[in-house]
Amino acid sequence: MQELIRQALDEDAASRDMTSLAIFSAHQPGHGVIMAKADGILSGVDAGEAVFRHMDRDISQQWLAGNGDTVHAGQIICELSGNMASLLAAERTALNFLQHLSGIATATHAFVEAVAGTGCQIVDTRKTTPGLRKLEKQAVAHGGGINHRMDLASGMLIKENHIKAAGSITSAIDACEKLQNDLWIEVECETLDEVRETVFLCPDIILLDNMDIDMVREARQLVPDSITLEASGGITLDNVRAYAETGVDRLAIGAITHSAPALDLSMQIDAA
Repeated sequence: MQELIRQALDEDAASRDMTSLAIFSAHQPGHGVIMAKADGILSGVDAGEAVFRHMDRDISQQWLAGNGDTVHAGQIICELSGNMASLLAAERTALNFLQHLSGIATATHAFVEAVAGTGCQIVDTRKTTPGLRKLEKQAVAHGGGINHRMDLASGMLIKENHIKAAGSITSAIDACEKLQNDLWIEVECETLDEVRETVFLCPDIILLDNMDIDMVREARQLVPDSITLEASGGITLDNVRAYAETGVDRLAIGAITHSAPALDLSMQIDAA
């Protein structure tokens, strides 16, 4: 994260804030607060804190809410004091991390709340912003979701193109088992016939891809509890509970990372 923050501050030319250099004296002190302007779930506190520390180690920070906390419009999240120019130079980069990651946590929480009581878990995907995956997946966890594989080396997910290349689901699973038998194996199925073939081979997870609710309900009857059953594709807040009530174990939602709107936060600074 430290390298990521350094790059973000360099991208913003934070050490050469020409407006602040023109207006403020070199040692002018200032006070500031970061405030929520909408209700949501906070995430990115570690990144925000690190941005201010990297910018100026003399900035004092008092965080009044933490990762995973519910925040409300008008609530003060952090109180800051230090060099005015440093506070302003770090402002946008810190807010960019906080707003984006809190948006992911908030979106995740909405899905988690929608399936509460069903026993179904909300999981993320690899549809993340390049360079931000670890932070974005942390944000999912802060919102109450769980993480799927972190990268291509973390598990074996056999998808349509793999099946075509191998010739069949059976051949694809066999190849994966021969290469590496200590990683979990998941198979993506698009039809109920593929589910039937896959169940016979006993992978760790079966992923139902773009199946409607009736198909998912029927697939649930075909898959034993020993195999984790996951569904993805076309799942929204409007229908997520209906999907969860089919009895699947997990629902994978790409939108919680790739399409989550930022949580509205602001930073207000006053001269000391």
